[in-house]
Amino acid sequence: MQELHDTALAPLTTFRLGGPADRLITATTDDEVIAAVREADDSGTPLLLIGGGSNLVIGDKGFAGTALRIATRGFDLDGTKLELAAGEVWTDAVARTVEARLAGIECLAGIPGSAGATPIQNVGAYGQEVSSTITEVVAYDRESRETVTMSNAECAFSYRHSRFKGDPERFVVLRVRFELEDAAGLSAPLRYAETARMLGVDPGDRVPVDAARETVLKLRSGKGMVLDPEDHDTWSAGSFFTNPILTREEFAAFHARVAERLGDGVVPPAYPADDEHTKTSAAWLIDKSGFTKGYGTGPARISTKHTLALTNRGGATTEDLLALAREVVAGVHDAFGITLVNEPVTVGVSL
Repeated sequence: MQELHDTALAPLTTFRLGGPADRLITATTDDEVIAAVREADDSGTPLLLIGGGSNLVIGDKGFAGTALRIATRGFDLDGTKLELAAGEVWTDAVARTVEARLAGIECLAGIPGSAGATPIQNVGAYGQEVSSTITEVVAYDRESRETVTMSNAECAFSYRHSRFKGDPERFVVLRVRFELEDAAGLSAPLRYAETARMLGVDPGDRVPVDAARETVLKLRSGKGMVLDPEDHDTWSAGSFFTNPILTREEFAAFHARVAERLGDGVVPPAYPADDEHTKTSAAWLIDKSGFTKGYGTGPARISTKHTLALTNRGGATTEDLLALAREVVAGVHDAFGITLVNEPVTVGVSL
């Protein structure tokens, strides 16, 4: 294991924000990960887990404890069964499954971060979620102090949520196992209208798996959602807010606010979440509340390509970013009565 002291964490995050950690350990094997976690737990030292850093907002004061960077590697493909070490770069793993002509995660191409983070957030985009292909997650249980293998059902997946996210201090993801599909080189049925439209097919159709991946990458790039060190629109955590899921009563009240603010002819985005709930678009809410692309005058601004991404234009502090996020949350609530919830994990700070 590599060990450094008083080390900057900003370079390990896609926001490029945050102060130093008292100690930074880089672990390259599962045993090293477990040893570092046990050491921190035994000594009562606060522990921060870092993978790809694409979902972290670290405070300007940094982290008073041990930051553990999980840099394990392992890509094992056996037929349609895939096992990834937690530290594997997610977008590279997706590319390799597409090269193998397997379907199931091709529309999750271009998402920054590590494989181990995907079950925590139940990562999803363009009509796919990892929960639809994950079969098992191998994790270290800090409570029982043993390695456990959890089935898909035991992970308790829901929209951008899981058992791991609900109990963030207990589990450390070590490996993720997937069951992909051999559809003779075709993708899974396309479930996102924009992707299907770009490909000239109908939702539900299949296309060559590499075409699906390339189309998603083009869509994400156009929204500043594919990492590019030269493009400040990608100095972000991607979508900063989750899409609100509303009860019938909440959606009715929201619909009335929309009519009052924008006129009777305006229909807000609505997607069935289940029999009792409707999901709407956080990006739409932000835009219609007056926070358009490029909003802001300081070093932290809304992306020029997508209203759902808050960005560091260079020289920003975490407090600059949080001030912008709070302004957006307050503005959306004032306009539509909905409180947006941040998707990235905050460390030492909060909205």
